[in-house]
Amino acid sequence: MVVVFVAYTLCRLVFLLTNWGAYADTLTWGHTLSLFVAGLRFDTSAILYTNLILLLMILFPLHWKERPMYYTVVKWLYVVINSVCIATNLIDCVYFQFTGKRTTISVLQEFSHEGLGNMANIFWEQFLVNWYLVLLFIVMVWGLWKLFRAPRLDLQPSQKVFTLRLGKRSLGIRQLPVYYFCHTVTLALCILFSVFGMRGGATTAIRPITISNANQYVNRPAETGIVLNTPFSIIRTFNKKPFITPHYLSDEEMEAIYTPVHEACTDAEFRPLNVVVFILESFGKQHFGFYNKDLRGGTYSGFTPFLDSLCTHHALTFEYSYANGRKSIEGMPSVLSSIPNFVEPFFLTPASLNDLSGLARELSENKGYTSAFFHGAENGSMGFQAFAKSTGFQRYYGRTEYNQDPSTGGDDDFDGTWAIWDEEFLQYYAREMNRMQEPFVTAVFTASSHTPFALPERYKNRFPKGDKPIQECVAYSDNALREFFRYASKQKWYDNTIFVITADHTSGNIDPIYRSTVGHYAVPIIIFSPALPELKGYDRTSIVEQTDIMPTVLSLLHYDHPYIAFGQDILNTPAEDKFAIHWVPESDGYEFVKGDYVLQFDGTTVNHAYNLRNDLAQEHDILHSIPADTLQSMERQIKAVIQQYMQRMNGNKLTVR
Repeated sequence: MVVVFVAYTLCRLVFLLTNWGAYADTLTWGHTLSLFVAGLRFDTSAILYTNLILLLMILFPLHWKERPMYYTVVKWLYVVINSVCIATNLIDCVYFQFTGKRTTISVLQEFSHEGLGNMANIFWEQFLVNWYLVLLFIVMVWGLWKLFRAPRLDLQPSQKVFTLRLGKRSLGIRQLPVYYFCHTVTLALCILFSVFGMRGGATTAIRPITISNANQYVNRPAETGIVLNTPFSIIRTFNKKPFITPHYLSDEEMEAIYTPVHEACTDAEFRPLNVVVFILESFGKQHFGFYNKDLRGGTYSGFTPFLDSLCTHHALTFEYSYANGRKSIEGMPSVLSSIPNFVEPFFLTPASLNDLSGLARELSENKGYTSAFFHGAENGSMGFQAFAKSTGFQRYYGRTEYNQDPSTGGDDDFDGTWAIWDEEFLQYYAREMNRMQEPFVTAVFTASSHTPFALPERYKNRFPKGDKPIQECVAYSDNALREFFRYASKQKWYDNTIFVITADHTSGNIDPIYRSTVGHYAVPIIIFSPALPELKGYDRTSIVEQTDIMPTVLSLLHYDHPYIAFGQDILNTPAEDKFAIHWVPESDGYEFVKGDYVLQFDGTTVNHAYNLRNDLAQEHDILHSIPADTLQSMERQIKAVIQQYMQRMNGNKLTVR
């Protein structure tokens, strides 16, 4: 396996030298070394995935007489498997120049319509042009063959290894049983550590690494080509639905109906207010008293008294507000970069290596803002650290930074499963903003309202239990927010700040309206600013979604640069033009919400329609009674949004250049 690691590192060096023109102006020796070291994490995963069967075969307790022929088979497998991996790495040295990223499983779809003859001509032509890579490949395969060494054991089954004396009796331990025992133990340990290596970590708080994790080590997206290797990129995108660009409309029609390009604001002077974004774990609307008084009666109190009070007296919020996904990794791109979740979570797709925009990048690079992202879980958890860096956040504060701060309780404040308790971490969040230079843009992702739904001992039996275990934790996190604002309101930066509060996704849906497909996406979007007291009220008309947060905040700041965002400016878009769109995994299609209607679109046709205002539980399909012109207009808009999204994802056009 050491030989294979050396081969992967050599391929990485050849990749860098072959593509030196793409990196020469920005790489330093120190940063280059850090990229190579980071690459070992991805190499480990790829090597273990591709060689696991070989490791198991080598360590399997095999009878000593069967070894010679057995290891001949193992040697051939070792050479063939790793030769294929080396070949894909070397091919990408050339193919990267055309794609700008490591090859993924989508390459099969890209070349699916090419005939065998044409493919053979392409490969032959490239072999001749890049003969030096072919020669290097032959040398490396020869090295694999020559350097393979099968274990050589001269076992004597009857020979004693040592003797145990038990009083007057003795027990001879012979070679063969010792061999079987040691290999069985080693095999078990190999399986355990191979799982850790393939996942990229040993703790439950870390998701298996994907290609998007490379972003946390790089300064710009192109450098992910150095960190990653091609076998890993193919493995991690296997069984993922590719982003296929549909051709519903001509480009001219598509642009006329919908564009994610937002023009610069030139009507007013930029106002440098701080921006603070809360992404609350699993805070669906069903947990709020404010949003459910009509549903459950005027006396219903819910589990969020602080946020209810904020919505009632101080903030702007919306009756029809939605998430763009159902997982934490789907919420973060929507909220912070205005990227919706279509088909597959953005984190898990090759598009996660694209150049990205976002609140942090727009404000830090163009307006000199200080930026930081906070998440109280283990650093690297959920891929948040990688995404935060790729979208422009300058600093990341996780469990590591919290524990290093002498003013905190360190791991005494760890919940034992996921992260630092919300109350302690939000206090830390507020204190860190005291140290930041204004103006700043920050975001925090809370964690306590998550399974196993535990609470600190001092809060046991203090909050209402509710119908679901999560609701007691929601009440705890709501109180943690109360304490945050109690402290923050006394700080000098508070009066100069825009606060945005939303959830990553819903959870544990109870009432029928929240068990509908639209209800599965019903999350709060709350905008509050002491600097903008006019931001107040309950909008019961507009359709709002998470992707609207970025363009709305930039509009409030009078941001004077163009940018890409798939959402709309809530405050300056007429209510009749507002819409929300999300991917529904159960139906393998899209749901489009606009005006009075909800349409379900399978990628080809609209197959269901419901009245949004009068049928929140979606019990009555009105597809055949909806006005034809309305249906046609909405269907064309769905198609325009999807086509724009797929075109830009596949073409790396998520920023204004």
